[in-house]
Amino acid sequence: MIGYVTLGTNDFDRAAKFYDALLAEIGASRFMESDQFIAWAVSPTQPSLGIIKPHDGKAATIGNGVMVALVVDKPEKVDRLYKKALELGGTDEGPAGPRGDSFYAGYFRDLDGNKLNAFCMI
Repeated sequence: MIGYVTLGTNDFDRAAKFYDALLAEIGASRFMESDQFIAWAVSPTQPSLGIIKPHDGKAATIGNGVMVALVVDKPEKVDRLYKKALELGGTDEGPAGPRGDSFYAGYFRDLDGNKLNAFCMI
């Protein structure tokens, strides 16, 4: 149901490098971009994640309670994505591991403070 999510950034080049490296871990690459926006996806027909310079010209801010969840197919990929985010300078918001009987996730913030997680159903 979700087509794409955009995250605001105040340092476009830094955010682009972070997401190029992070999303490569799950086979995603850039498929749309301009000087204001970059979107990554594993396929142009699948949901995408993008960074954007706010249209109103004001500083990008993070939303309290807003989170983007990146679905993968195995716990090992959750682990890789979570570790890669931290290697790239992201911050820990909850280590990768099981949450209940059938949910496995790792939580982190990107370089602009946006909260994300990687998860899979087990």
